[in-house]
Amino acid sequence: MNKKLFIGNLPFATTAENLKELFGQHGTVVSANVIVDRVSGRSKGFGFVEMGAVGEAQAAIDALNGTEIDGRKVAVSEAKGEQRKPGAPSV
Repeated sequence: MNKKLFIGNLPFATTAENLKELFGQHGTVVSANVIVDRVSGRSKGFGFVEMGAVGEAQAAIDALNGTEIDGRKVAVSEAKGEQRKPGAPSV
């Protein structure tokens, strides 16, 4: 079963490929995304990685949470379910 992780405080130069390579050291990476601003195209400093198994996701959290990437201490945790703002239209 796949497990989605949240990665916060990413350096702005980090790409999805960088995340795939880094998290791939701890298991199978199903997908990796860095969230970017729609207008500027600049990274918002966070992203998501989907790991192939729960155990691989936990191994990645244990190994990478609090580590430095390009001078920034990243936060790696289990992604929370999508939350909508009150009054936001459903998609």
